[in-house]
Amino acid sequence: MSWTPMPGSASTSARRRRPLGRSCWNGVAGKDAAIVTLTERIDEEFFAAAGPSLKVVANVAVGFDNIDLAAAARHGVTVTNTPGVLDGATADHTFALILALGRRIVEADRFIREGNQWVWGPRMFVGLDISAGATLGIIGLGRIGMAVARRARAFDMRVIATDATRPLGSTVEGVEIVSQEELLVSADVVSLHVPLLPSTRHLINREALAAMKPGAYLVNCARGGIVDEQALIEAIDSGHLRGAAIDTFEGEPHVNPELIARPQVVLTPHTASAGEATRDRMCRLAVDNVLAVLAGREPLTPVKTA
Repeated sequence: MSWTPMPGSASTSARRRRPLGRSCWNGVAGKDAAIVTLTERIDEEFFAAAGPSLKVVANVAVGFDNIDLAAAARHGVTVTNTPGVLDGATADHTFALILALGRRIVEADRFIREGNQWVWGPRMFVGLDISAGATLGIIGLGRIGMAVARRARAFDMRVIATDATRPLGSTVEGVEIVSQEELLVSADVVSLHVPLLPSTRHLINREALAAMKPGAYLVNCARGGIVDEQALIEAIDSGHLRGAAIDTFEGEPHVNPELIARPQVVLTPHTASAGEATRDRMCRLAVDNVLAVLAGREPLTPVKTA
């Protein structure tokens, strides 16, 4: 049995993260398994370089948009991911961003650190009253979306959500299921929790942003490609949106400098699941998936490849 961790694995520092290149493909040749992260592009050339011995690719992430599933199916390779174990950490980070954004924590911190002279005033850094009836709209009420909803309900927020598996008008744990159109016009904060698929790329485009409630906020801890970042910048600059918090980016690890330049935008480097115990559980689940497949058992958390 042989396996190889790819260069973007959990032990690799952030400064070395980059898409998998040809120089890395020699390392996978002849191996039975590969444990990879979202920074690697696992495509037809990768599978061809690995050869027929490769049986499983274990992605240390919930999302799997970095893997060509059709190519994996053609080569008879099982693909796994790490759902479930990071729900709480990602929800914690999401709600931390909601609080930081709504209460302008980062702006106020920067103001102090820059040495600005100030005297307290009643309108100084006023923001959204999170626990005074604000509405959170969750696009994608899966495991992580529901975990975010529970945190929001604890803060007395009204929570509405889109969910293709539940009927409109139904209620789940106090969360109202609505159409995306209703969610956008009603929510004070819109939080994204859908996978990146062809159908969700630029789901939040110029039209969707224009439909959002004036003065609302957008939070993205899902995948960068779900949001048209240039359209988001325009919506913020026009004053239509009050701000945004972003953990994942379209050109990751490159971040649009226009986002960096705007004080109304809170940015984190794809760290929503970066709880110490959570990351350990993600890695262990990836290894357990590999061991199961190589032992001839069903993987714990397979991704459908066809």
